[in-house]
Amino acid sequence: MKIVLFQQYKFELWNPPPTAVAQLRKNFPQLEIVNPATADEALAEIRDAEVAIGATFKPEHLIAARQLRWLHSPAAAVHHYMFPEFIASPVMLTNGRRIFAKPVAEHVIALIFALAKRIPTCVHYQQSRTWGQQLLWQTQPRPREVAGTTLGLVGLGAIGREVVVRAKALGMNVIAVRERPSEPAEGVSAVYGTRDLPKLLAESDFVVLAAPVTPGTTHIINASSFAQMKPTASLINVGRGALIDEVALLNALQTKQIAGAALDVFEEEPLPSTSPLWPLENLLITPHSAGFVENLWEHHVEGFSKNLRRYLAGEPLLDLVDKSRGY
Repeated sequence: MKIVLFQQYKFELWNPPPTAVAQLRKNFPQLEIVNPATADEALAEIRDAEVAIGATFKPEHLIAARQLRWLHSPAAAVHHYMFPEFIASPVMLTNGRRIFAKPVAEHVIALIFALAKRIPTCVHYQQSRTWGQQLLWQTQPRPREVAGTTLGLVGLGAIGREVVVRAKALGMNVIAVRERPSEPAEGVSAVYGTRDLPKLLAESDFVVLAAPVTPGTTHIINASSFAQMKPTASLINVGRGALIDEVALLNALQTKQIAGAALDVFEEEPLPSTSPLWPLENLLITPHSAGFVENLWEHHVEGFSKNLRRYLAGEPLLDLVDKSRGY
């Protein structure tokens, strides 16, 4: 059996290091595991591969990969795979949702504290050597307690569930919106369907986006959404940039329609230096770094190896994506 790893990004963390490839070969000495260095090599190697690992899978790969049965995405997001030919194909798709769940959930909590305690403003004062005690108190929104506030969570997948655990530990009330609200959701006081998103927005002090990108969730947060939110509320996005209408967000922040926002993902990445989002004082920007951990590929290898053993034994795969739903 042949397995191809074809992650090829400019950003080094997203690519498997030699140690990861070596560990997979050690774990499965009976298999042929290749890691092509170029896009052309990847296209050639995938022709006779049964399993592939890569987040840059395109229609030309599907056409070439006549023997492919299983594709694994190290990323949690899978919307870029959802072209018609792949959806219709028998190739199974799994993703790295569990690998990123805990670090991204931790990042959400860090952003909540940063917004609630107005840490970015304090950093600005520090950089200008200003003792901003009176200024911090006089301007809105004032620093606030996190305990007792309501977190509105859009998406209850692996990341969303880890956010719930941490938010509850801080004494927050958690409500959520999900496509199938009848499914159990431990720790969540109320679960709404997507039609009731306005109700969640109206009740929340912090709105956290952790949903997949589908036709139904693209720009799920838009101008009407900001009108439904509390003026003291903040928005946090660790899903994907397409979940938010950035033009509407810009207006909501400039006019102080909402208190603030923290974004880890954007419609265009890297965020252009000319973007009007950069100078906003009530916006905290992190560079798609919520999932950063030093030993990321150790986790990837461990998780993929567990699933590969299941595959070889003919057992159902973990973290299987429903291609008809897009997540």
